[in-house]
This record gives sequence, C-alpha cells and structure tokens, in this order.
Amino acid sequence: MTAFDWQRMLLDQFPLMFLAEVAVRAAFAFLAVFLFLRISGRRGIRQLSLFEVLIILTLGSAAGDVSFYEDVPLLPITVVFVTLLAIYRLSVWGMSHSPRFGRWLEGKPVTIIRDGLYELSSLNGLSISSDEFFMELRQQGVEHLGQVRLGILEIDGDVSLFFYDRDEVRMGLSVLPDDHRTEHRAVPHGGVYACTRCGFTQPLEPGQAQACPRCDNRTWTMALGHPRAR
Repeated sequence: MTAFDWQRMLLDQFPLMFLAEVAVRAAFAFLAVFLFLRISGRRGIRQLSLFEVLIILTLGSAAGDVSFYEDVPLLPITVVFVTLLAIYRLSVWGMSHSPRFGRWLEGKPVTIIRDGLYELSSLNGLSISSDEFFMELRQQGVEHLGQVRLGILEIDGDVSLFFYDRDEVRMGLSVLPDDHRTEHRAVPHGGVYACTRCGFTQPLEPGQAQACPRCDNRTWTMALGHPRAR
C-alpha cells in the first residue's frame, strides 16, 4: 500500500460516476425519511419519546446504508421504511386503545419536585445528573427549589414546572452553579440551610453538623428565599 494515495483515499476502486449514484441514493434516503415523518404525523424534535427516537435511529441507519454502499439495493430499503411505518402506526393505535401498553412502550411522566422538595423515590430511579437537571431549571428562570410547587419530568425529557405565587415562595435549595453556592458539612454561620440531595430545609447553628432527617445526607448549603424574577 502506498501512503497518501489520493485515488485510494478519495474514490478507492469506484469510478468517478459512482459519486452521481451516491447523490441519487442520498436523495432517495432523504425523500424516504421525509415521507415517513409526514405520513406518521411526527411532532417537533423536542417532543421525541424513547420509542420514536428508536424509530428515527433505525431510519437513519437504513438511510446511511443505502446512501453509501453500492451493494445495497433500493427496493429492500423501501421495505424497511414501509415496515417501520407499519410498526409505528400499529404502536400508535395500540397506545391509543391501551394506556397500559402506552406506559410500557413510552414510559410515563415522573414527579421529581413536590412542594419545593425532590421526590426521593423518583431521584433514585432516574439516570440524570444534578448539573443537567439544575441547568433545565435555570433555563426556566428557577433560582431555588422553594419557588417550585410541582416539577414533572415528561416522557420526552422536558421538565414541566408549576410555580408558587410570589407570596407563597418558601426557602429552598439553590440550583445555581457551584461558583454561586458553597456546600458545608459543618455550617460556618447560623441560618436556614438546604440539604444538597433532597432540598429539605432547616435552621442550623454555627458549627453544627448533622444528617438530613429526610435523606440522611450530610452536605448543606445556604437556602435561598427570593421570589421568582420572571
């Protein structure tokens, strides 16, 4: 083998006209995916459920194969698209007639914040980092959990939040980045502190170190009580 062989690197054994065939194959794959999304009645990209992500990934794999591999004929790929469309339509029909089947296939919304506190049972079962979740809250104008009456993780990954009125806001766990909050095991000053794991708040004396009575966590940060700005 010759290093930096431009013929091998760019086209290998394929003739130059194969590039035109690749363009036709790519256009076919694009049209097939486009028709699938139109016929299936797809919603916005931010609203993809786990099942729909699986369908889209399978479509993408089939589209990539037919675009680049010369030994992949078009008709079998067409059968793949038609089969996926039939599976999708049949699954949607099943979900509309059986809520249990729908929950099994796509999951169900999960309550993750209730009355300004994390739902511990939900936290233990979810694979989501606190930094990622805090970012979601900050993007919706949340500064601390005491502003949130109810938080629900939807099946598409979005977080729906329901807020307290300004005069009902309570002390809560800060969701600001680490640069804007300090965590302690033994608190340096007296005041109201929030458990960094579940959001439980309670007054602590200077130098006091104790476990959270709700989740047994031993790390605390100063609780915030500001009303929501927007």
